Amino acid sequence: MSEPRPLRLRASRLRGALRESPPLVWAFLYFFCLLSGYYVLRPVREAMGASADVAAVFPLAMIEFFAARGMPLKEFALQVLFTCTFVIMLVLQPVYGAIVSRYPRRVFLPLVYGFFIVTLLLFYVLFHTGVPGRGMAFFLWITVFNLFAVAVFWSFMADIFSNAEARAYYGYIGAAGTVGAFLGPIITRSLVERVGIANLMLVSAGFLAVCVVCLLRLRLWAVAREQERNLVSGEQPMGGDVLAGLKLIVREPLLRWLAIMVVFGVGVGTLLYNEQAAIVRRLYADAAASTAYYAGIDLAVNALTLFVQLVVTRALLSRFGIAPALLIPGGAIILGYAALAASPLPMMVAIVQVVTRASEFSLAKPARETLYTRVGREWRYKAGAAIDTVVYRGGDLSFVWLHKLLSGFGSQAVFVAGLLVATGMTLGAWRLLREAGKLPEERPAASDGPGAAG
Repeated sequence: MSEPRPLRLRASRLRGALRESPPLVWAFLYFFCLLSGYYVLRPVREAMGASADVAAVFPLAMIEFFAARGMPLKEFALQVLFTCTFVIMLVLQPVYGAIVSRYPRRVFLPLVYGFFIVTLLLFYVLFHTGVPGRGMAFFLWITVFNLFAVAVFWSFMADIFSNAEARAYYGYIGAAGTVGAFLGPIITRSLVERVGIANLMLVSAGFLAVCVVCLLRLRLWAVAREQERNLVSGEQPMGGDVLAGLKLIVREPLLRWLAIMVVFGVGVGTLLYNEQAAIVRRLYADAAASTAYYAGIDLAVNALTLFVQLVVTRALLSRFGIAPALLIPGGAIILGYAALAASPLPMMVAIVQVVTRASEFSLAKPARETLYTRVGREWRYKAGAAIDTVVYRGGDLSFVWLHKLLSGFGSQAVFVAGLLVATGMTLGAWRLLREAGKLPEERPAASDGPGAAG
């Protein structure tokens, strides 16, 4: 049977894009390895968060401290984990701001990934020896890893590609990451019960080592593009305030609405995540079995994400700009939450979870990231990272405790609140689009546009 014509046409466009843009090949490999490495470990994180074995997750002293105060950690596991994650983000944000302010791109990019590789080797030892509290340490670490590593990736892509290139290529780059996200859970499902969780740390570290090679190669194109357009060089220290990212979010309307949209977007996902964790806690007592379950959910998310990226994302961004890619997910999630409020069945929770995450990865995230090609380095590396870390985890923290409050009234109350949150996310996207319309199509030559370092 011959290959369908639309599929041949899309494959031809992809091959043409790869021939026209050599850095696209390295960006493909970079994002593929980054998400492969992350998704090898993500099911482990989910299993730790839903684990009934409190001693494997929390340090013994912490368990005793809460028990002495009449608060069994088993009942507040996710709330405690998310609270600690937010505190860590607050501590790390000025540290990251200091690094990107004082060191050039050629130093801080490898430094970020080198740190994560070294800590993965440490976790190999912790899981291999069964140290109590390893689950909490890993949960916090991988959350920080996901947000900082992915935020750095997209900020770096904005150094390499123009706005027009971003709209044409980001869907493809996202698809490469989704293929990697497919591979990660497959590796986990295949290996976890045979080799154990500890050895998955080494697999992920190998993927991150390839990411370092890719970013070193891509740096050459970033330098060439900056020289060609007389932009401020990323090979020089950025300078500025270490808290500039947070200050920019407060000051600039576009960043403010972007942050609001992200907070509400996190909210719809967090409410679903907590309902799903409660289901897993009831159905799976074994960490390996729950890890395999979460790997299956990830495969479903990535299947839908890849389909949308290959068939829809590029066409929407290239022909219509970012508006449909930002507004369609909001509409889909509103419908999903309305269905859950009417009939809160466990299977429907899983379906809406898949749709929510897939629409974020395939449409909303690439659309938001194209905005950073039209602004300066401080907006990309500082404000962008602040939104993806402190703001993101602040939303997580707020909604994980809101879920704890609402869950006492039943699932229907949770999903009615989620419907309101999804509506807020869509309103934020609409206001963001109004502010984005005021940006230039491309950063002007001889400057770094809005957010330029002084």
